Amino acid sequence: MVKISDFQMKDVVSVSDGKKLGNIGDIDINLTNGKIEAIIITGGGKMLGFFGKDEEVVIPWRNIVKIGADVILVRYQNTIEESYNE
Repeated sequence: MVKISDFQMKDVVSVSDGKKLGNIGDIDINLTNGKIEAIIITGGGKMLGFFGKDEEVVIPWRNIVKIGADVILVRYQNTIEESYNE
């Protein structure tokens, strides 16, 4: 059995670029079937909690690749990234 507090201690890392996305702040659970639908990552958008807006990233459960002892690997691609096709 795994506790939610155990999940919150792990770093969430994208397998596509190795970037740390943050830590789990919340979990979305389907109350009908009792299954976890998604994890919600709280990012490091704020500096000491004062500046900027803290962003949330929702990762569907199907995009979790591996849950390790210290890290959760996920498939995540930031859709805001700019591409330079000149």
